[in-house]
Amino acid sequence: MSSGEGRAAIIAAMPAKHVSETPATALLKRHRVAFTEHPYDYVEHGGTAESARQLGLDEHAVVKTLVMQDEAGKPLVVLMHGDRKVSTKNLARQAQRKSIAPCEPEVASRHSGYLVGGTSPFGTKKAMPIYVERGVLALPRIWINGGRRGYLVGLEPAVLVDLLRATPADCALAD
Repeated sequence: MSSGEGRAAIIAAMPAKHVSETPATALLKRHRVAFTEHPYDYVEHGGTAESARQLGLDEHAVVKTLVMQDEAGKPLVVLMHGDRKVSTKNLARQAQRKSIAPCEPEVASRHSGYLVGGTSPFGTKKAMPIYVERGVLALPRIWINGGRRGYLVGLEPAVLVDLLRATPADCALAD
């Protein structure tokens, strides 16, 4: 075996980088949800395009967690394909609200308990209604923030409805 082959064998045998527990992963473990860990190098304003690129994933299967609020300032969470935007008008109609808009970053952090860029729908500080774009539920597997910047967890999308009681909605717009 050449030294190059030996190095490749050592690298292949190394376990994936472990990320310390977050409120999100603690909740998943407590409910015995099977998930995989996918750390990557966080890039400010890189979004799902950057995480998908680094991890070799389809951005459509990388789900972003958005904290929004209604006309009364009541928070809610929207789970959307990474390569799509939220039609707040369609979402408001389906959620029976007058209007829905994104929260300011500091307000979103106060509601979720997470930093923007590291927001997970699992283990939020406040209980909030959660809406999931219906197309996300049709995917065989999704990757969603695990509660820390630069960290996704891979899991079956049914967990969003089964564990979080997320309400399916049709609110995706092409990015």
